[in-house]
Amino acid sequence: MNKKVFNLIVVDESGSMEIIREQAFSGMNETLATIRLMQEKYPDTDQRVSLVTFDSNHTTWHYDNTAANQTKDLTRDQYSPGGCTPLYDAIGKAVSRLNTQAEKGDNVLVTIITDGEENSSREWTLSMIRELIEKLKKREWTFSLIGTDNLDVESMASSMHIDATLRFKQNEEETRRMFCQERRARFKFNKALGEERAINASSFFDLKEDDEDPLKF
Repeated sequence: MNKKVFNLIVVDESGSMEIIREQAFSGMNETLATIRLMQEKYPDTDQRVSLVTFDSNHTTWHYDNTAANQTKDLTRDQYSPGGCTPLYDAIGKAVSRLNTQAEKGDNVLVTIITDGEENSSREWTLSMIRELIEKLKKREWTFSLIGTDNLDVESMASSMHIDATLRFKQNEEETRRMFCQERRARFKFNKALGEERAINASSFFDLKEDDEDPLKF
């Protein structure tokens, strides 16, 4: 029986992301390519993809529990930053939806990318998000928060009970480097899963020099 791996990526599409729009767009497509590659490299897994972008005007599911080999790269008009940052609403909607799809024993990797703090949620509060994440971590879900260096990413993550964090400068080079580090960590996660080794969420982004970039094989 194939192991299920749910990949949930939640990406900020608020107006301030316009600065790195091209790099964010390319990075999401590289992440999709990485997940497709993981499906090929580890055929005994069933890689599923949920990709969500959000601002104060919309929450868009580009993919919703979709088989990796059924995904395609986004087109540029599918990512157009604008509006404010309802971070808690986006996380709450996406994670609670995935919770109805994943079963006990499934492997779940949740990645949240933002350049801003919560400022416009209407449905979800910090305490609700923290309670939801705490519950799902007991089922060994892995959560990571990636944010720009103008944020106190570690404090934001701690307030939501997220262990793994990554910071990056909001410029072209550092955004590319961040997405490279993320896909290397994703590859390490899947490699550990394939070799049936324990996965430590707090060390998700702790990489060694020989941890490969899956898109540079």
